Parts: sequence; structure tokens; C-alpha cells
Amino acid sequence: MSDKWRFLFDDERIVWQGSPRFSAAADSIGIGVSIVIFALVMAVIVDIRLVLSGMLGIGVIIWAIRRVQQTEYIVTTRAIWLKRGVINKTVRRIELSKVQNTAYSQPVTGSLFGYGTVTIEVAGGGDLQFRRIDNPEVARETITNRIGNTSERIPGSNDQWRSVLQLVREIRVAVE
Repeated sequence: MSDKWRFLFDDERIVWQGSPRFSAAADSIGIGVSIVIFALVMAVIVDIRLVLSGMLGIGVIIWAIRRVQQTEYIVTTRAIWLKRGVINKTVRRIELSKVQNTAYSQPVTGSLFGYGTVTIEVAGGGDLQFRRIDNPEVARETITNRIGNTSERIPGSNDQWRSVLQLVREIRVAVE
């Protein structure tokens, strides 16, 4: 896949990357197959030209597959990225400092086959979901470990700040 849709700062690196499982398209593929079968049956029973209506079903199948292929999730050392869409593309970047909470859920089949959804609560914006991803607990843990660990933290060690405090106290005493 092309990386033109995202950017990284010099000190930023990708720590997790994923996309939905192919099974995320299963419902739409089932509908598409049903349309194709119905069109074939109607073509045999009513009129052979009705076989062309099966093209709609093939279109539904192709659209479902492309929708899954065009969805990508990335977690970097600074942000969370979501890209999705076939014709109408959406790219969303959320700074890790804006993440308030994370959670993951797995349906029964997700627990059996190792997939689920990670929900990311965002301050000042809509929630973000990584849907039908493999090992959702790993993705959630990666995000949770990065929260509060961004480049916007106060620079310097505790010892450096203690020495600054001591220096400010000395200046205050000298001024008074």
C-alpha cells in the first residue's frame, strides 16, 4: 500500500500496524453471492437477459473486498492513524495526548478466532474504532502504553528539575 496518505516526524516511528480481517467483508459477500444466484435462477426461469442483473451482485462483492483492503490502522510514537474508503477516502490522525481511554471487545467468534474491536475515546472528537483486527488486546495495550508517553511531556529528569528549583530559590533569596 502507498504511504502517501500519512506522514511521520523525524523522531516518530510506527509501533503497531493492522487492518481488518478479510472476514469483515463476509456479510456483503454473502449478499453479493445471493444476488448472483437469484439472477441466475431468474435468467433460467424467466429470461436469459436477467443474467446481467447478476453484475450487481459481483459489484457488491468487489466493493466489500476493496473496502476491507483500503482500511488501515497505525499507531506511532506520537499519534494514531485511521485510513479507510474506496472512493470517498477518510484519513484521521489523533495525537496520543488526545486519547482519554481505550477498550477492546470480542464477540464469541472473536474469542475463538482471535479478533475483535478496539475503541479509542478521543478528547474533543468522535471515538475511533479499529474493527475486526487480529489480537485486539495487543493493539489496545500498545496504545495504552503510549498514552502519557508522548513528546509533549515535560523535558528533563527529576534531578535536573530539582537543581532548577534550587537555583530559583537561591535567586529569590538574593532578590528579597
